[in-house]
Amino acid sequence: MSMIRDLRAAVRPALRKSSTPYNTYDTTRDPSASSAVVDCAVYRDGKRLDTGACQTPHEAMLRVREEGGFAWIGLHEPTEAEFAGIAAEFGLHPLAVEDAVHAHQRPKLERYDDTLFTVFKTIHYVEHAELTATSEVVETGEVMCFTGRDFVITVRHGGKGSLRALRHGLQKDTELLAKGPSAVLHAIADHVVDGYIAVAAAVQDDIDEVEIDVFSAPAKGSPRGSDAGRIYQLKREVLEFKRAVSPLLRPMQLLSERPMRLVDPDIQKYFRDVADHLARVQEEVIGFDELLNSILQANLAQATVAQNEDMRKITSWAAIIAVPTAVCGVYGMNFDHMPELHWKYGYPMVLTGIIGLCLAIHRTLKRNGWL
Repeated sequence: MSMIRDLRAAVRPALRKSSTPYNTYDTTRDPSASSAVVDCAVYRDGKRLDTGACQTPHEAMLRVREEGGFAWIGLHEPTEAEFAGIAAEFGLHPLAVEDAVHAHQRPKLERYDDTLFTVFKTIHYVEHAELTATSEVVETGEVMCFTGRDFVITVRHGGKGSLRALRHGLQKDTELLAKGPSAVLHAIADHVVDGYIAVAAAVQDDIDEVEIDVFSAPAKGSPRGSDAGRIYQLKREVLEFKRAVSPLLRPMQLLSERPMRLVDPDIQKYFRDVADHLARVQEEVIGFDELLNSILQANLAQATVAQNEDMRKITSWAAIIAVPTAVCGVYGMNFDHMPELHWKYGYPMVLTGIIGLCLAIHRTLKRNGWL
C-alpha cells in the first residue's frame, strides 16, 4: 500500500502539470503599462483593432463611439485613485466600484442601470509533495467584470488567474467575439468554472490519499488517529472551495434563464452549459465535505478503539500483578501464627502458587482478546 502511495506522489505532480490549465497562467503585468491597466483594446466584428501605441481607456472609448465595436479593459488590483478615472469615464456605480477596488467579495451578479457587475472567485490548486496538517491546498483570487453595451472591464485580484491567455484564445474565435461584451463575460465564466473542475479533480486525489491512510494499517510508531490534523486542514480548504462555488450557481442560472438586454440571446445558451458544469462541481464539493466528515469520524473512532485496547491491556496486566501483590501483602503481616509460616517448603509452594495463578489469568485474558 505504501509503495502505491509513493508512486502516485511521484507521478501525480507531473500529470497535473501537463493536463490542468491552472498551472499555465501568466501572472506578469504588461511592462509598458504604468498603472493597474494590464491591457486595453477595441474589438469590432470579432477582431482586435490595431492601435499601434498603447492607448488609454479614454482613447479606447472615443474610438468605440466613433467607429463602433466595444472596448475590453483589463486591470490588476487597482487603487481607488487608479480606478476613479475609469469609473467616471464609464459611469460605473459607486457601490460596484467600491467592491471592485477592495475585493474580498462573495460571488454575485448585480445590475446597475445599463451595467452588469459580476464577481467570480478563482481557485488555484497549490501543489505539495505531501499533505500535512498545515498544507495549503487551494488559493483563491477574484475577478470582477463590468459588462456594458459597448465595454467590458475586468478587475483581477490575486497572483493567480491571469486572463491574458483567455484573451488571446478568445481573439482567435472571431465569430464568438463578434457577439460583443456578453461573449467575454461568458468566456470568463467558462474559464473560471473549468478551473473549478480541474481543482476538484486534484482535491479528490488528496481525499483519496487521506482515506487510504486512515483505513490502512498505521506505520510503525504512528498512533491511530494521527491523521486528524490533515483531515481537518483538508476540510478547511474544501470549505473555502465551497464558498467560491456555491454562491456562483444562482448568478449563472440567471444569466442562462432570464432574458437580459446586455446578454446576447445566442450567448445565453452557452451560459446554460456553464451553469450545468458549475452544478456538477457544487455536488462534488458537497460530497467532499460529507466524505471528509465520515473520514474524520472514522479516524476519531479508530483512536478511541486504540485507547480502549490500551486500557484493556493495562487493566489485564494490573489484574495479573494483583495476585503476587495480594499474596505478598498477606505474608508480609507480622503475626506469629500463620499457615505454613515455618514449613520447609512453604516459600517455594507460595511462589509456585503465585506463578500458577498468574499464568492462568494471563491465559484467560489472552483467550478473551484482552492481551
